[in-house]
Amino acid sequence: MLDKIKILLVVVLFSIFISCNEDFLETTPTDAVTPTIALSSAEDMQKVLNGIHRTLYAQLQTVIPGGSSNRSGNHYWIPLGDNLAGHLIHSADADNLGWRTEMQWNSHTVPTSLTNELLWYHRYNTILHANLIIGKINEGTLPVTSDLKAIEGQAYAYRAYALLSLVQHYAKGYLIGNPTTDAGVPIILTPQATGPRATVEEVYKQIGDDLDAAISAFSNATPRLTGDPKYKSQLNINVAHGLKARWALSKGEWKTAADEAVLARQGFPLMNEADWKLGFNTNDLPEVIWGSNVVDTETTFFRSYFYLASNTFNGAQIRSNPKIADKRLIDAIPDTDYRKDVFIIDAPNTNSSAANQQGGLDDQGQPKDPNYANDLAGYDARKAELYNEYGLTTRFNLHPYMHFKLKNKNPGSTDPDDIIYMRTSEMYLIEAEAKAMMDDVIGAQNALRPLGEERDSAYDVTIYNTKETLMEHIKFQRKLELWGEGFGYTDKIRWDEGIDHGANGGSGASAVLYQGAYQVEKPSVNNDWIFKIPQKEIDANPNITPNDQN
Repeated sequence: MLDKIKILLVVVLFSIFISCNEDFLETTPTDAVTPTIALSSAEDMQKVLNGIHRTLYAQLQTVIPGGSSNRSGNHYWIPLGDNLAGHLIHSADADNLGWRTEMQWNSHTVPTSLTNELLWYHRYNTILHANLIIGKINEGTLPVTSDLKAIEGQAYAYRAYALLSLVQHYAKGYLIGNPTTDAGVPIILTPQATGPRATVEEVYKQIGDDLDAAISAFSNATPRLTGDPKYKSQLNINVAHGLKARWALSKGEWKTAADEAVLARQGFPLMNEADWKLGFNTNDLPEVIWGSNVVDTETTFFRSYFYLASNTFNGAQIRSNPKIADKRLIDAIPDTDYRKDVFIIDAPNTNSSAANQQGGLDDQGQPKDPNYANDLAGYDARKAELYNEYGLTTRFNLHPYMHFKLKNKNPGSTDPDDIIYMRTSEMYLIEAEAKAMMDDVIGAQNALRPLGEERDSAYDVTIYNTKETLMEHIKFQRKLELWGEGFGYTDKIRWDEGIDHGANGGSGASAVLYQGAYQVEKPSVNNDWIFKIPQKEIDANPNITPNDQN
């Protein structure tokens, strides 16, 4: 899979040990860091796993030969899902790291784009190292212990995670296409470098097999440690069940999705209001099942998730372009739902370059923002209040419907924060959606009730008493609860929903800024939802030709 993947057998294992085990490098020459040495014991395998954990958020030039510091793994890929779906709305023109280009759908639709290339090789890098561990364990030369079973479970779960990510981005959605004939992605099960595109069905079968193997291994494994948020960077049986719930939901295996979601959330209670409003910046939150613990020594600064998505991060992408939510979604939130509090509907529009042309002051020194027409005193007072409440300086622009859901632990800084991948709330929503799709209205209501009643003091799920009304409500709850956490892209593919920023009063996005992405046809009739295969892969892989391009 390109020479860079072949090189990873030595180069990336060496890179992993630089960050994971300095003592190892002090006693072992560089040219001796080979898969044989690195995988000679369960302890060494755990070090390789720790390296995989690190690559999920490292700047990718440290992971992939020829990689770029402009992409830092899931710091970029997670918010990209909501950026592409039009959920994480840009209020002004700012293209740092190509974030506006992504939003305008001018990146993933181009075979030579950095995003297409690095997402592909990042996920196959994960698969490569999972394969090394799985292959060594399958040799049967190591003592089978509960610790080794935990490593085996993580390796299978990682391979499934990476394959699911690949097939959901580089192939047509399972539910909207013909999975038995649609081209998927290469299935690489050994540390080889190339492979042809399997069908979507074949890829999904392999993912299912890997998740079953992961769950089986975890069932006989040493449990994941608790008591420190760093331990949640390790995958465990809950993560494997959660990945299986996602996998089943995306392919319409509704009962499996519901059952696995229930298993995934065991031991991870829903957050209360105080926790929900903390900023989603730490694995320490009680309902976080899995997330990257981002350590200070590996900080990505202006390459991080919150640089792209949090309105408290001290970076140009945010200061000049505060991110806003779809006002149609926010206006629909009941006042009794505390989630509405983190979306500031009446934030003054302070940016003279705001895309809606309502920012800053006019020639008479009065606010252009219609919410503060001829009310400069109110405009200034509200600005000061928000700056003080959220720890911002006057360098930060404000905008109506801006969010403070994602917040730095240290607001106004560039400090690193954790990346959350899986939460209990998602599992309640998966169970509810799956049961609704099985026409089990009562079951879906019961699945949704704990989440809804926790978030909304006046919540009454019984008013959604048909499959149709319940599904619309589940979609609303999912868009609200998981806003900014990256699920928008895959949700729209599963639901076969397009993008229309102008419908029903408008989202608040600018047609001039969003260009062709202001309105996008639904995935079943628009192949632009499918990421292009990297041109470099087509050029180098004899099993993939230009005719295989999406």
